[in-house]
Amino acid sequence: MGVQLAKSAIDLGIVVSDGPRALAFYCDLLGLEHVADMPMPIGGGGTMHRVQCGDSLLKLVAFDETPPAASGGGIPGALGLRYLTLIVSNLDEVLALCVGADVTVVVPATDLRPGIRIGIVEDPDGNLVEFVETS
Repeated sequence: MGVQLAKSAIDLGIVVSDGPRALAFYCDLLGLEHVADMPMPIGGGGTMHRVQCGDSLLKLVAFDETPPAASGGGIPGALGLRYLTLIVSNLDEVLALCVGADVTVVVPATDLRPGIRIGIVEDPDGNLVEFVETS
């Protein structure tokens, strides 16, 4: 028998270099809800900023001593988790907000196939955030 999920979504930990800057991007700019902070008991200490994203939870972890950055290079740049996807109903508006906030747009609004549009931006640490809009 495999995993018996008790929640229909995932929680994703993202190590960030600057907690307030990450919160400004994910909460102030994108409009996700900052629900709590807690001490980070592993890795030498720090803070986990918990941000609600639908039924999922983003755990933005800012350690007291910032670890080295991971390899860049976009989606094909390395193995491992490379991007997160948010399904949205207002792609153009979200991308315009990002442009207005000087967020790097990696992929502008693009039609992938009929009824599917995407855009990809970088968060303050260069993590990719993909927005997908379906019609």
